Amino acid sequence: MLTQSSAVVLDAARRTEIGKGVSHLRKSGRVPAVVFGHGLDSIPVSLEAHEFDHIRRTVHSNTIIELKIDGKDQHRVMVHGIQIDPRTRRLLHVDLFELKSGEEVTVEVPLHAVGESFAVARLGGTLLHNIDHIRVRSLPENLPESLEYSIESLKDFDVAIHLRDIPMPEGVTLLSDADEVVAKVAAPKVEEVAPVAEAAEAAPEGESAAEEKPEE
Repeated sequence: MLTQSSAVVLDAARRTEIGKGVSHLRKSGRVPAVVFGHGLDSIPVSLEAHEFDHIRRTVHSNTIIELKIDGKDQHRVMVHGIQIDPRTRRLLHVDLFELKSGEEVTVEVPLHAVGESFAVARLGGTLLHNIDHIRVRSLPENLPESLEYSIESLKDFDVAIHLRDIPMPEGVTLLSDADEVVAKVAAPKVEEVAPVAEAAEAAPEGESAAEEKPEE
């Protein structure tokens, strides 16, 4: 099962500030960005910092963004890169990749496990997620936001789910290794039980357990 990538809307404004001039933008609550693509002229823009920060924290990296420049020019873009100040964690710059109609893109898609595993629920095993993202290629309109896979086939500790077991949506090509193990169940650890001590130990040689105290 897939969750289709949904577009979000983001407003931008063309900018003329470059180099050190962008510090004024940042002080005013905006972040410099550039829109670029294959065979396309780059467009320097600025984004409202708070709005973009909210978007990047709430959507997937492969979410399509409908970018409106100056309220009219509309571009379909994806976030290609973000620069953040390592000291202040403040947004410094954003790269936006413009999508072209009919041109496939390569992205990372998250995987989500669904269902119940008998080996976990009844046999006490631990579910191991070996990978949580896969690399795929498709046209922008076919991009899945995420892919779900069932773990119900994990009925014992000898079964594993491989990437080849997860069907790809129509128009989506898997680029990751199909033989990679996505998930399996580890058997519960068996704790070693210390041997039970003898109920009673033999009395030391030359002594009697019921020896009486001699009379004086």
